[in-house]
Amino acid sequence: MSATTNLPLLGLAAEQKSQQVTDWAARIGWVVGLVLFIALLYWLMRQGWKWRGTLQGDLPELPQRPEHPDEPLLTATGRYHGSTSAGQWLDRIVAHGLGTRSRAELTLTARGLDAHRPAAQDFFVPADRLRGARLDTGIAGKVLTEGGLLVVTWEHGGRRLDSGFRLDHSADQTRWVEKINAMCGDNGVAAMQQHEEGA
Repeated sequence: MSATTNLPLLGLAAEQKSQQVTDWAARIGWVVGLVLFIALLYWLMRQGWKWRGTLQGDLPELPQRPEHPDEPLLTATGRYHGSTSAGQWLDRIVAHGLGTRSRAELTLTARGLDAHRPAAQDFFVPADRLRGARLDTGIAGKVLTEGGLLVVTWEHGGRRLDSGFRLDHSADQTRWVEKINAMCGDNGVAAMQQHEEGA
């Protein structure tokens, strides 16, 4: 074998020897930096949540269910997606646990709407504070298909709030809207008209 045929083989051997060694210090530095950046973002989000809760500190404690509730008019299970200032679907209310998404068991009686949340704080909306209900597409950053969300408007501490629920049997949501609006009478009709004008 001639020297000229050995030259390409020598070149390959030289290339293999000169492969760059992985710089583990740089890689570890990038990973640590990324973890710190994610931790900072999480901390900022948590501080923002606390700050929003402080701003809403004037909201009184949530009403609790009566000791002896009436016979249920409607019951359902589903998910609670959050509460906002009425008509402002991105202005999330976080005070008193209202910002926590959770499973929910809803019961509507002549005395009001009871939202039992196994993993979060329960709340009760007395019938005289209900202001109407509607089907909507989103609330508090949660967006669903047209009419996929049951939104109940109620009054608490001088504020009008919208609370969004997605029932397990979404076909039942229309019955809830009709029943709550019937309970609210003129208030329910006014709330629906106000929402449609604002849309």
